[in-house]
Amino acid sequence: MSMFCYQCQETSKGVGCTLRGVCGKTEDVAKLQDLLVYTLKGIAICNVKAREKGVAEEKTDKFLIDGLFSTVTNVNFDKNYFVEKIKEALAIRDEIKEKLVQAGVRVDGLHDSTRWSPKSDEDLYAKAAQVGVLSTQDEDIRSLRELITYGVKGMAAYAYHAYALGYKDDSLFEFMEKALAATVDDTLSADDLVALAMETGKHGVDVMALLDKANTSTYGHPEITKVNIGVRKNPGILISGHDLKDLEELLKQTEGTGVDVYTHGEMLPAHYYPAFKKYSHFAGNYGNAWWQQDKEFESFNGPILMTTNCMIPPRDSYKDRLYTTGVVGFEGVKHIPVGPDGKKDFSEIIEHAKRCKPPVEIETGEIVGGFAHNQVLSLADKIVEAVKSGAIKRFFVMAGCDGRMKSRQYYTDFAKALPEDTVILTAGCAKYRYNKLGLGDINGIPRVLDAGQCNDSYSLAVIALKLKEVFGLDDVNKLPISYNIAWYEQKAVIVLLALLYLGVKNIHLGPTLPAFLSPNVAKVLVDKFGIGGITNVDDDIKMFMGA
Repeated sequence: MSMFCYQCQETSKGVGCTLRGVCGKTEDVAKLQDLLVYTLKGIAICNVKAREKGVAEEKTDKFLIDGLFSTVTNVNFDKNYFVEKIKEALAIRDEIKEKLVQAGVRVDGLHDSTRWSPKSDEDLYAKAAQVGVLSTQDEDIRSLRELITYGVKGMAAYAYHAYALGYKDDSLFEFMEKALAATVDDTLSADDLVALAMETGKHGVDVMALLDKANTSTYGHPEITKVNIGVRKNPGILISGHDLKDLEELLKQTEGTGVDVYTHGEMLPAHYYPAFKKYSHFAGNYGNAWWQQDKEFESFNGPILMTTNCMIPPRDSYKDRLYTTGVVGFEGVKHIPVGPDGKKDFSEIIEHAKRCKPPVEIETGEIVGGFAHNQVLSLADKIVEAVKSGAIKRFFVMAGCDGRMKSRQYYTDFAKALPEDTVILTAGCAKYRYNKLGLGDINGIPRVLDAGQCNDSYSLAVIALKLKEVFGLDDVNKLPISYNIAWYEQKAVIVLLALLYLGVKNIHLGPTLPAFLSPNVAKVLVDKFGIGGITNVDDDIKMFMGA
């Protein structure tokens, strides 16, 4: 079986990538990712039983989220990483099985994912060709299994960041294992899997709340902040991705070195946290969303640190300046590991920066952000007054992801065309489509309220639920809030499932609906939740404003 991947929005022809991923991953990497996920499902099946017997170990939890996160789109492109990760997964799986045997549990009749064992690397590739997405024959069962798997991948990404800051909820790991095990259980019906998908949404809310607690307890609540988008005259390091712990360590180690630190892409919202404002060399944000990095990394001149997704295959012109860390990887790119002391040594990248020219300025000015739930709720009285007076007619949640497709220009045009009595609530890199348009404010309330990273989408749910309470409504869907969300990868899937669990209806997704939704599964989402796509700016605005 050749490669088949349709987990991201840009999948080839809206159907599936079969020769090479649009993201840039090769066929062998795609297959190895499938095999790693398959083996993680075997671990999940075994660990469910290990928990029942009280012999589960925490190292399995960490390995599970690391492994799942590494298979999210635009995280890791290194086939050698996946070969080693699969071998490590097999060792962990077999160790759990041995403990189960010692506890008197029979393991010989479990699913193939708990039993397969390669004799060589050739066996790995042969097995990988057998366990991909299309190995599930029934289209609807396949669709639901992938929906759940992608939701769990998104959960793993959020749990990964919370774990890095010392925050963990065992119930989340228990559910992830249960859900992964269910995706290889042939006794489950489509109705069973629909119910499990909704349960995934419930735990999606929980993991986002956990990450919000981890971030705000560690770094303070985001506050309204003006972020410089120009450059200084010092050499710099550009940090991209989402990992705030990596940023913190980098800022500490660069202090007093004469090297400035700039954020890129999803790292922009780090500027909103009080804890990072004490670093005078935390210079500002450089560039835009992830897909423009090939040009922007080139002009930055200094080294770049990729902490999580979203990375694209690097150009040779800056590949020697690119560093990865955590679960990120690309063959031939320097990787910075965690040291024996549990910390990362960034001295190599700092010394590299000192040898580089300062960044080339690509824009000037400031952008304003920091409107996470704590900050917005402090403005609640002002917002309620503006709604009651008619100054604000409607809020538009335009959170989510950006991407390369020309059709994403729709979101810029949509923001420009919105009536001046509307406000955009955003999180994620989709904001780069409209956060520099100068859309003004309404009675001092900016018309673009940026809550932060896609990791901070929880804030938008909290804001909506609080406004429902303030207005005395019995249904969140009675609020003057419309959802026009751009999606790209698997973290967006868990956000969608979380919103559905919270009862939010009539969410519109674009620029295309997920390819992994079969016609029947899509119909369930349309009929039950009012999920829709997008058409054109004028017609969509008329539709939303008439809601």
